[in-house]
Amino acid sequence: MKKIVGWTAALCLLLAPGLFAADTVKIGLMGPMTGSWASEGQEMKQVVDLLADQYNQQGGVLGRKIEILTEDDGGDPRTASLAANRLATRGIIAVIGTYGSSITEASQNIYDEAAIVQIANGSTAIRLSEKGLKNFFRTCPRDDEQGKVATATIQKLGMKKIAILHDNTSYAKGLAEESRANLKAANVDVVFFDALTPGERDYNAILTKLKAANPDFVFFTGYYPEAGLLLRQKKEMGWDIPFMGGDAVNNPALVETAGAAAAEGFYFLSPPLPKDLDTAEAKSFVDAFTKKYGNVPKSIYPVLAGDGFRVIVEAIKKTESVEAEKLSAYLKSSLKGYPGLTGTLAFDDKGDRVGEVYRVYKVDSQGQFVLEP
Repeated sequence: MKKIVGWTAALCLLLAPGLFAADTVKIGLMGPMTGSWASEGQEMKQVVDLLADQYNQQGGVLGRKIEILTEDDGGDPRTASLAANRLATRGIIAVIGTYGSSITEASQNIYDEAAIVQIANGSTAIRLSEKGLKNFFRTCPRDDEQGKVATATIQKLGMKKIAILHDNTSYAKGLAEESRANLKAANVDVVFFDALTPGERDYNAILTKLKAANPDFVFFTGYYPEAGLLLRQKKEMGWDIPFMGGDAVNNPALVETAGAAAAEGFYFLSPPLPKDLDTAEAKSFVDAFTKKYGNVPKSIYPVLAGDGFRVIVEAIKKTESVEAEKLSAYLKSSLKGYPGLTGTLAFDDKGDRVGEVYRVYKVDSQGQFVLEP
């Protein structure tokens, strides 16, 4: 009889509504674990896993452990929509990521309609936050801010004839158009505006077209795999002209592809790189990351993913809820001056990060990224 009662009690516990759903707080991570941006996605996972472990060692959140569920978007919009649909059915209350703007765009509506908070870490395209999606946020700044910094940098360098090259992705084309408008308003001549096809191995044809336009400066708004090839092939053809990239080129793989000699002198815009983060929170995090993985973070975008993870945990703590409506309302109205890894964090009503973030970097003769004064 005692056995029957015991089994009955156990069965009741097993069938208790929401028992397993309440066992952990599930947070999704979507990033390019494979594909040409895999170094970003893999490091995103390292960062978020590390932070989740730290929180869990301190008891988790709301008395529950945090569980990270990861999906690979492959850096491809089609893969991203499938990955988002899978994550949306796995009981997550929020998702961190993703990296590319066009990839985020393929997932935004899926998460919003499923009442899941999404915090992108590298998606800077302006239109992502102009859709009125109530559960969308990003820890990276927008391209209109980047376009202003690009224009100011070009003017500071004294350049007069500018070529702008993009790759037709949401991010790159948007930044290119924003920069062209800003440059024209500043009476700087844009002598070339065109796109390359990402993923190709030979860019001599577009480089030849660029050279024929006779610019004195080239601004490439695409990603680091193509930027590295452009720099290498530009040097091979003997064309000595300064290049600058947007914030999607700031990955050490740029130098690996281009070679240090070809990359030397290359400018790029970026939020401060991990090695240049100077807050107590950032230094403690970088030390912990280095201890666990044997190196400092290579890119700032995984650290921005870490900031997204930290603010969603903060929202859960402060609201004592996992409901998207309450979490989103807290992030927009009550999260002020949060000490993020990448600086003070707050969001506006559109879910955009508030405050100036961009810096200017230059590649030195050793292939190192050096912060410009």
